[in-house]
Amino acid sequence: MVKALSSVSSFAVSLLFEIMNIWNTTSDFILLGLFNHTGAHLFLFVMVLTIAFTSLVGNALMIFLIHQDARLHTPMYFLLSQLSLMDMMLVSTVVPKMAADYLTGKKTISLAGCGLQIFIFLTLGGGECFLLAAMSYDRYVAVCHPLRYPVLMSWQLCLRMTTGTWFLGAADGLMQAAATLNFPFCDAHEIDHFFCEAPTLLRLACADTVVFEYVMYICCVLMLLVPFSLILISYSLILAAVLQMHSREARKKAFATCSSHLCVVGLLYGAAISIYMRPKSYRSANYDKIVSVFYTIFTPLLNPVIYSLRNSDVKEALRKCLSQYASLSHD
Repeated sequence: MVKALSSVSSFAVSLLFEIMNIWNTTSDFILLGLFNHTGAHLFLFVMVLTIAFTSLVGNALMIFLIHQDARLHTPMYFLLSQLSLMDMMLVSTVVPKMAADYLTGKKTISLAGCGLQIFIFLTLGGGECFLLAAMSYDRYVAVCHPLRYPVLMSWQLCLRMTTGTWFLGAADGLMQAAATLNFPFCDAHEIDHFFCEAPTLLRLACADTVVFEYVMYICCVLMLLVPFSLILISYSLILAAVLQMHSREARKKAFATCSSHLCVVGLLYGAAISIYMRPKSYRSANYDKIVSVFYTIFTPLLNPVIYSLRNSDVKEALRKCLSQYASLSHD
């Protein structure tokens, strides 16, 4: 184990040194952005900012409630707090830079900033994929083995799964960022996107990227299809258990919960697979931008609503928090 960790750390250090060498020899890029300065695009820009702000507030509220209410100190809500944290970081990585570029007209981004965006974005995206798989396992244990839940979903296992999601996401982000920035880029450093994304940046490479695209495809199979398969298996077992329930109200509640969870999973995985696993010849820049908006801005807004704010325990924690605030204000 020690040898494996040392080899991983030495590999990461070598990748970081390679990225630093690239940063010193390459000029800035230009992000063409998502909107033009027209009335319709200004309206869309304001709407995107509103959605992003609402997403940040909703996810921050979820983290606060889970931290404050002792009844929510369970593995399920701890995983939900990690999901909210990832969504907040994802929105904060993409939206502020996009808004600043649109408002100031300065659309340049250094190679260091571009590499950092790719790394953070892939870390959060890959980590969220595995985190959703961990959450589906948690729901499977809660529905199918409720009496053995403290054993099958212990705090030790929960922390290990959470650490694993962050580590796997960071490893994927570091390798893809280093490999992408290692390519020589053509003179036109214009990125037809509103943030740096590895598939979009590859279009500017003045070298053969076929081998790397195959490697990226394999990484996507591991980072997307493997956890997606685990999610489908978990919810299939949950569905089989729900169909055997005698209580109609219990079946209705379980169906509503599982269907809403699967909606979020389908939206996130569908968008990510269409970007990272679809052949380059079948993609356009506008298509990539629209899909990227979907899973970087809209999906983080849906997560706290579907996963948490519809939950009775979370609603009760919110009511308790508001009542405490009201009593303090009256005093």
